[in-house]
Amino acid sequence: MHDDRRLIEDRLGRVLGRIRPAIYPESVPLRASMWVAPGEPVSVAEGLAAPRTPVEPGARWGAPWGTSWLTVEGTVPDGWAGKTVEAIIDLGFDGGMTGFQCEGLVYRPDGSPVKGLHPANKWVRVAAPAVGGERVLWHVEAASNPVIPFFGPTELGDKETAGNEPQYRLGRMDLVVFDEQVWELVLDLEVLGELMHEMPEDPARRYDIVRAIERALDAIDLQDVNATAAAARACLVEVLARPAVPSAHRISAVGHAHIDTAWLWPLRETVRKVARTAANMTALLEDEPDFIYTMSQAAQYDFLKQHRPEVYARVKAAVAEGRFVPAGGMWVESDTNMPGSEAMARQFVHGKRLFLEEFGIDNEEAWLPDTFGFAAGLPQIIKAAGSKWLLTQKISWSQTNTFPHHTFLWEGIDGTRIFTHFPPVDTYNCSMQGREIAHAARNFKEKGRATRSLAPTGWGDGGGGTTREMIAKAARMRNLEGSPTVVWDKPADFFAAAEAEYANPAVWVGELYLELHRATLTSQAKTKQGNRRSEHLLREAELWAATATVRKGAAYPAEELDRLWKTVLLHQFHDILPGSSIAWVHREAQQTYAEVAAELSTLIERSQWVLGGEQSGPNVFNPTPHSWRGIPAGAAAPEDPGPACTVRERAGGGFVLENGLVRVEVDARGLIVSLYDIEHDRETVPPGATANLLQLHQDFPNSWDAWDVDLFYRDTVTDLTGIDSLVAETDSPAAAVRLGRSFGSSEVEQTLTLRPGTRALEIATTVDWHETEKFLKLAFPLDIHADRYAAETQFGHLYRPTHTNTSWEWAKFEACNHRFLHVGEPNWGVAILNDSTYGHDLTRTGRPDGGTTITVRASLLRAPRFPDPRTDQGTHHFRHAIHPGATLTDAVREGYRVNLPPFTPGVAEPVTPLFVVDNDDIVTSAIKLADDGSGDVVIRLYEATGTRATALLTPEFPTTGHRRCDLLERPLPDDESAIPQGRAVRLHLRPFQLITLRFTRKA
Repeated sequence: MHDDRRLIEDRLGRVLGRIRPAIYPESVPLRASMWVAPGEPVSVAEGLAAPRTPVEPGARWGAPWGTSWLTVEGTVPDGWAGKTVEAIIDLGFDGGMTGFQCEGLVYRPDGSPVKGLHPANKWVRVAAPAVGGERVLWHVEAASNPVIPFFGPTELGDKETAGNEPQYRLGRMDLVVFDEQVWELVLDLEVLGELMHEMPEDPARRYDIVRAIERALDAIDLQDVNATAAAARACLVEVLARPAVPSAHRISAVGHAHIDTAWLWPLRETVRKVARTAANMTALLEDEPDFIYTMSQAAQYDFLKQHRPEVYARVKAAVAEGRFVPAGGMWVESDTNMPGSEAMARQFVHGKRLFLEEFGIDNEEAWLPDTFGFAAGLPQIIKAAGSKWLLTQKISWSQTNTFPHHTFLWEGIDGTRIFTHFPPVDTYNCSMQGREIAHAARNFKEKGRATRSLAPTGWGDGGGGTTREMIAKAARMRNLEGSPTVVWDKPADFFAAAEAEYANPAVWVGELYLELHRATLTSQAKTKQGNRRSEHLLREAELWAATATVRKGAAYPAEELDRLWKTVLLHQFHDILPGSSIAWVHREAQQTYAEVAAELSTLIERSQWVLGGEQSGPNVFNPTPHSWRGIPAGAAAPEDPGPACTVRERAGGGFVLENGLVRVEVDARGLIVSLYDIEHDRETVPPGATANLLQLHQDFPNSWDAWDVDLFYRDTVTDLTGIDSLVAETDSPAAAVRLGRSFGSSEVEQTLTLRPGTRALEIATTVDWHETEKFLKLAFPLDIHADRYAAETQFGHLYRPTHTNTSWEWAKFEACNHRFLHVGEPNWGVAILNDSTYGHDLTRTGRPDGGTTITVRASLLRAPRFPDPRTDQGTHHFRHAIHPGATLTDAVREGYRVNLPPFTPGVAEPVTPLFVVDNDDIVTSAIKLADDGSGDVVIRLYEATGTRATALLTPEFPTTGHRRCDLLERPLPDDESAIPQGRAVRLHLRPFQLITLRFTRKA
């Protein structure tokens, strides 16, 4: 028999192009009129009431970021009675994109929402069956969000620079007859054709499909598709009915629309994107009884509740039915590398609490499909929040290494293990195409041990979610020979089944590092600084407010703290904090952070004045979790600065700073040529090297400008050694050297300060940055031989290798740290501390006389042009410190001090701390009042150095006892980690163990 498969396959593609238009065999135009809202979006009531001007298809509309209210009206022809009638409303969609463009939300005349309009979802059902003469009248809130062109500079990313040029042309606006038989035929042919293409060429099943398709195509009369569609479908019944083999891979399809809380649009537009998609999905749930839809991000539910209550009511009803499923239990799908310990915990606290209070649902899964890598402290946080599973997709984007598992146990820094799944479909926008489903089965790495994977299914980011076509395709693949089986599932049901069938999963230890998007640790420095500062102000505000309540009976600002935490958590979304959003987002973020800082500073001052009396006196507050110059943690006491530092001129130029613990030599170029630890008789800087060296690189990645830095950036480097000014300053008891540099179109001022009683040299850097596509680093060569170093992460630190023996190590050429890095030999180490930077790199260099040295470089600034063409332009302030002779305990302590400086106005009265902990290795993460308003005092602690530790925790207020709790302050069973000892508690913590205790105050 001659092989004509290719001929039939090619024929199928062309014939489908003729069949698809027959889905709508009859049409009549709708009348349309429009009103353009001035400025920002208006309320639904105002939009409905505004006057309209007639418009026609083809009319240009929509200035960037504008809103237009479109009204369409018409009458169902009498001859259509009994048929299925829909409206096609095309706002000017680009069919080649699934989202990222104009969108609309359809309303009835009474203001109730109908569904969203999106590129793959232009239809609105009128009636089935229709009544002749029925009047159709709908209003559409249409958003003309501009298409942001990828990888090139654009002014469209901010309404202040985007201009007023109309972005779209109205397309088709018709009433149509919907021929369901033809629609079903198209999907029959698509599913079989896609399956056929994915099958090997030899099996008989492929030949059976080819012949069935051939018969169906022969049965179609292309001049009368509608009359012959049923006959064509009859030719396909038998091949569609053949069941899947028992060993077929099982796919749990989860209805989904990944909606970035901000990215190529501002936060205010996300509110409307969520409303459109939620309206779309609740409407689809009514039509499709087997469909289940999942939406994550508690903040997005809150958007609906606050701004679109009519849509939210529909969502709540669908949640109650168990078909609209809140997932993930986080406030947003946040970045997980950069948020601090408490912030990462509060993502789950606020997210899970909203789901509990609004829906009575306690999520057990974390849902983070698009986050740019995962910090090694996250498993413990997930478990401490009462969850046990994690889903993500993004690690499949890694450029260098292929992750070896799809279902596995992820072990964090403290040993906690979380059952984790990476969908092998390799997308969080699955559309039920045959190639996607086949790829999931082929790609699944646990074959032979497990049989299940998950497929998040639907268009996100303005695509409107799952489509009826996806649901129809999934129905055909529910039990289809040659295909994996597909069923709609809830995330929790998938995880429960996957965990039950896989008794002994492989274990991955440490961070889940994404070998891509490394520059997100640096881009948009002011956004990152706003986040870091907000986190620490929130810590202080809770600490002093709780103390003022317990000590003085002051009112606890619970509502204000709740709101401010949610604001900060919102901005930790994985395209805001990483610096990968448009200019508008980051401009607003800077303003928001300033407002947050002002409000928190007021709360802090108010509490401190209540505690300390009038604002005059010798007492200063210590907000750190360690004692400081005699001031206990969380207390106020007199400051003891210690002996003053000295500064003198250096032979050959420059200056020497000394305080009896360290001696710092700064040469005539303003570079550190010696940092000598007097106590340990040890030099920090390698021979011939210079620290505090600013280095400038060309930085033009192959793609994803704001996201990526490619390793070839290191091929070109300029050491910034030119000096404009160099002076010594004495501000007793401290001593300092101030210097200035200029390069390109930018200028730098630095102040190197040595204070009494510390080995930490502080470096304050101000950069007036006006470079383009450059990368600025601050280098610290260290005379240390080490094969690993410690980088702070949530509730502890992780070790990374200093070498590149394997491709996995080589790929980590830019990595994340929080407040400190620590590089050490067994008996001596150096801590590099910062107040607002996250990205860094670390390299080894061979010494001429043998051995190796280490260079740590903090990443300061970048200048990508997409999606914000003026990223990081302007003035920036950074604070770093280098601490020779530091232990890990020192690194933790000094990291807090750099970020929580205790220099606050003196008050009259000393303040006793609420708690005393007698071991510096056990660190207090938060002290606050309980969220339930009971007045209980909550303290969260963790072991910070990676050792087993004991401590006596003593509450300095009357209590009736304590309970161990989860992050949501719910009781946990007692264990050996917190044992009552008189009025105190004896703590026994594993390395990096996190513990939350709740103390009930005695009346």
